[in-house]
Amino acid sequence: MRNVSIRKLLIGVVIVIALAVVLLRGDQFLELIATMQTGAVLPLVLAIVSQLGKYMAQAFAYAAAFKTVGEQRRPRDTLPLVFGSFFMNTIAPSLNTAGAMLVIDDSRRRGISTGRATSAALLMQMSIESGFLTIMIFGFIILQFAGKLDPVWFLVGLFVVFLVGGMAGIMVIGRKNPDAVVAFLTPIEKLVNRLSQRFRKGKEVAPWVKTLVESFSEAAGTIGHNPKKAAFVFLYSILASLCELACFCLVGVAFGLEVPSALIGGYVVATLFAMISITPQGVGFVEVATVTLLAAYGVSTAAGTAIALVYRGLVFWMPFAIGAVLIHRTKSFSGGGKSRRLQRGTVRDDRRLRAAETSPKPPAADPPSEEGAYDD
Repeated sequence: MRNVSIRKLLIGVVIVIALAVVLLRGDQFLELIATMQTGAVLPLVLAIVSQLGKYMAQAFAYAAAFKTVGEQRRPRDTLPLVFGSFFMNTIAPSLNTAGAMLVIDDSRRRGISTGRATSAALLMQMSIESGFLTIMIFGFIILQFAGKLDPVWFLVGLFVVFLVGGMAGIMVIGRKNPDAVVAFLTPIEKLVNRLSQRFRKGKEVAPWVKTLVESFSEAAGTIGHNPKKAAFVFLYSILASLCELACFCLVGVAFGLEVPSALIGGYVVATLFAMISITPQGVGFVEVATVTLLAAYGVSTAAGTAIALVYRGLVFWMPFAIGAVLIHRTKSFSGGGKSRRLQRGTVRDDRRLRAAETSPKPPAADPPSEEGAYDD
């Protein structure tokens, strides 16, 4: 009963936060509808299809990630996790950890061990960053040849490089020498905990470095034992990034922009600032950065603003609205623990165990006497 009350409270908080986001950015949503009416219809329709293709590719990537750790989950079952993770990362900005925790909790409630669920979530997160990193490097090369690569954007891009490299480094080194990684991160843990205690009025903060390193180490071991399965996770994530790139390009074409370097560069910059911004999904910062880059190519402020606004509408409002609906299909919000199939299996096992304990046992046979043992 207590769990039900907590879940209802959590759902209520999520709804309130979602409504707050809509009210605070509702003017942008209305402006989006008006702006889309001024663009070419066919490219915008294809842009919507392409963006939806991104989420389908991520659903297959999640399924491949769970397959890598030895669990079977179908893409249609992981699709709510894709939108639900986006929704949680929007209403609770936390460097994508809120979405990862949703994946882990949903999996745990379906009977998947926390270790395997964490490994799958880490593998998925790293593949998402790696997929964009691949597109980013290609985009920076194009911008460099076009003479439009701003040093500031390059420095921002290094953040993604360090992020992916850091995750990979912790996985590899943590697998071979976890104590060394723990010793390296312990000063950071102490600093973070000290700052956290100030805001939490002296409350103790549970150690997290050792648990983090163990999770990364386990994920590294899983990937090492299943490299071919893990490769599919990265391929699907790259496909997802390509679909989103196509979405940006089609939106640009809808408003008259047909310069390939500007389209690719605009997508890279928009995604970069969405990743590093302190606002949910980079709201406000992404639009300014995109208009600034397009202005370097001679695109008018009106056209650049229209492209940024429509693109952000497709990558922010559309998954946010779908996520608000589909998140209730996850076990974390729909309630319940393990699936019915697992529950029925557990009940059957319990019945068999009770039956074995209560059934009369046959009398033990008397050992042969010493005299009878030698009788012919």
